[in-house]
Amino acid sequence: MSKAAVVYWSGSGNTEEMAKKILEGAKAAGAEAELFEADGFTAAMAEGFDALAFGCPAMGDEELEDTVFLPMFESCEEVLKSKKVILFGSYGWGDGEWMRSWESSCEEKGIKLFRESLICNEMPDDEGLEKCEALGMALA
Repeated sequence: MSKAAVVYWSGSGNTEEMAKKILEGAKAAGAEAELFEADGFTAAMAEGFDALAFGCPAMGDEELEDTVFLPMFESCEEVLKSKKVILFGSYGWGDGEWMRSWESSCEEKGIKLFRESLICNEMPDDEGLEKCEALGMALA
């Protein structure tokens, strides 16, 4: 059985809803899965999981939230090089540049993403929630 973590930061609740649905999908596919807010997650915790999904919305000028989420993620980067990792998040403007930048940063640091990242505009609709669940199933 795969052990998966879904780790997120959410300002408005949109990315949180995505995280919950990803967790549901992972559990439905048989994974032992846990949900964590970014401010309570550490690199030492990441070591205990086979697969990890990280979620953060676009902030400011299409960038990751930099007071809680980014420092946590950066502290985990070395551990993530040997893990199954996916990225997700929501946005309210722009075209997903923050996710492309995040993906590029992961690639540069040797973190291999095993699936295409998932972004939803604002609160995920039914189709977006289905994609979140499917992503969770793939995480398992």
